[in-house]
Amino acid sequence: MKLKIYEIREMSAIERDQKLEDLRDELFKIQSANEMGGTPNDPSKIRQLRRSIARLLTVMREYNEI
Repeated sequence: MKLKIYEIREMSAIERDQKLEDLRDELFKIQSANEMGGTPNDPSKIRQLRRSIARLLTVMREYNEI
């Protein structure tokens, strides 16, 4: 799921923290499966997750939540 910046800003601080944790877990699972020799179903998913995490962190820094 690609997160838009306005969607992130509409979230509460708790929702942002939870979403960040979920995205990091998902990224970890995909990367570890990739390193074990499996082929990802959607290779662009890793890039999409990394960008969504970066967007979340950017908004969290704007609101001084980090």
